[in-house]
Amino acid sequence: MSRTFPVALAALLVACAAQMVTSAQAQSRREPEPLDITITANRSPTAIQRTGSAVTIIRAEEIARASSYSVADVLRQVPGVEVSTNGGPGGTSTIRMRGANSGQTLVLLDGVRITDPSGASGEFDASLIAPGIIERIEVLRGPQSALYGSDAMGGVINIITRKGRGAPSRSLRFEGGSYGSASVTGSVAGSSGPWSYAFSGLGQTSEGFSSYGYRIGRLEKTRGPFENDGLRRLTGLGRIGYDPGTGFRLDLGMIASGRRSGYDAAFGAHPDTKSISNQRFGQFHARAELDSFDNRFTHSLQIFANRTERVLKDSFLSGGPPPTNFRTDYEFWGNRFGAEYQGTLRLDRFGKLILGARSEREAAASANQDIGPFPGSRSKDFSGRQDTNSVFGLWQLPVGERLMLSFGTRLDQVSDSRSFATWRATAAYNLPETGTKLRASAGTGAKSPTLYQRFSPLYGTRNLRPEDSLGLDVGIDQGFFNNRVTLSVTGFRNRFRDLIDFQFAGCPPAQPFGCYFNVARAKTAGVEFAGTFIAIERWLAITGSYTYLHAKDQRTNLTLARRAPHQGRAALQITPREGWLIEPSVIMASSRFSSANETNPLKRYARFDVHTEYALNSTFKLHLRFENITNARYEEVRDYGTTGRAVHGGVTATW
Repeated sequence: MSRTFPVALAALLVACAAQMVTSAQAQSRREPEPLDITITANRSPTAIQRTGSAVTIIRAEEIARASSYSVADVLRQVPGVEVSTNGGPGGTSTIRMRGANSGQTLVLLDGVRITDPSGASGEFDASLIAPGIIERIEVLRGPQSALYGSDAMGGVINIITRKGRGAPSRSLRFEGGSYGSASVTGSVAGSSGPWSYAFSGLGQTSEGFSSYGYRIGRLEKTRGPFENDGLRRLTGLGRIGYDPGTGFRLDLGMIASGRRSGYDAAFGAHPDTKSISNQRFGQFHARAELDSFDNRFTHSLQIFANRTERVLKDSFLSGGPPPTNFRTDYEFWGNRFGAEYQGTLRLDRFGKLILGARSEREAAASANQDIGPFPGSRSKDFSGRQDTNSVFGLWQLPVGERLMLSFGTRLDQVSDSRSFATWRATAAYNLPETGTKLRASAGTGAKSPTLYQRFSPLYGTRNLRPEDSLGLDVGIDQGFFNNRVTLSVTGFRNRFRDLIDFQFAGCPPAQPFGCYFNVARAKTAGVEFAGTFIAIERWLAITGSYTYLHAKDQRTNLTLARRAPHQGRAALQITPREGWLIEPSVIMASSRFSSANETNPLKRYARFDVHTEYALNSTFKLHLRFENITNARYEEVRDYGTTGRAVHGGVTATW
């Protein structure tokens, strides 16, 4: 990739902007459109039209049309986001943004990070959260460590659960379908006086299909038949709010989730194993806000805690003869708790100033025990903890009526490790007469070494440096014909240094089996497109997204694993009559490599789905979801199966 890429791309976008502005000037002046509000982009409610970052908001109705079993399917429609799943409904789903590693995307649940502290790479498993409890998702692309600290190198995904508002409402949703799948979700929400409440419960089951080898011809012929890897999940959620109108507000939230799923070893003489994963997750947060000085200075204090428990009942069949079944239980615990203060000072024509501090402790441990064929005693693998203390600031500065600038910085100090400082700057320039927004952002990202990378007795390296990155993007959002056509184009470039990798050579004598080192470097660049075309008002709309990605390992100049150069989604939204929606969609990805050093190639694919829903009346709505209608055979991860032709349907009652 040429070093002139950022300059050329900026020139191209400016030229496109000029052309769009020229053509748009012929449009008649229109009334201002309602403003979309993002919380994640600037740590406080801000109109998207006033943010210089690339932000996508996924609303409840869009989430409801996606899969009921994994938030991963919801995120596939976002430009710049790539998802890969190891198998069926209970398979591990990893997320990458703009070519960054999966552990370099920060995922928040109601503003609290939810990655498992005991995980080796600190990545978020998207199958952990069921879509049925989500009200909206905000996806903020580009390095955001200046706002949120460690992990936010590729971007931030903020999953926001339901809150109560207005008159009491209740809903029940039932769904069943292929692979023995069944799901039920119930909720009640509303407000009374100063109090608001929202409670949800969810139960899901699926017989699923084999994680290893399902619908992969070369494996079914030589290794089949395979056993199913199913899923069982229970989730409960509660939020209570208090707002007496005096400038004081309180929000309390709690979630508890348990999941049992099958998985396969996917290697060895018998890769289709009867292994079971049991996982539990719980989180609590309390947030209090107080307005002072005639609402000019808002104080916010949040305390939070979450815990993840994983038990892997690993079953491995040796080659033999005769084959021997080795069974081992692996246990993992991860705890996180802390507090954060944020002060928001409104300065009128001088904008808004945010100052804050955060203190967080992470602790993790793991153990294992051989169960068969020779039972053993339980032994501890590793344990560790670290404290992270941070201070941060963000200044949003309006310059006239059209230009909004922001400048942010943050310092994170990790106990017994190196501190790191990060920064971010953004600019948004609006031309309301033509529906044009020009935007740009630049910043740095960082990721602290995980507890396992530091404290594992076998592989850990205590003095690892934080990973760091530098990223920039420039883009344009343009509306035409009273916003019947909207187009968003973003070009980006990222540089990653001091990436933590595992290697066998060059390790201390006490680590003969390998160790972690800061050895890797990478660069990514690309272009993101998203657009909407309302072809026939209230009858037909066309939506689409596309990402071009160039992602290279700088040591080898080879393409990074599981990064498709081209991927996208296109959908039609057909409304034959009021209350009836038909949405056919196609997800596409080009050929790519499942493993490092351009090994284990994966073929390109296109998957065709159709969702339809029909409102019988104000209470009942029917829905059907047809997945992979053409029965396309494809892999997202080498040797792991994907769904065949499937159908799911159900009914939602709201009253």
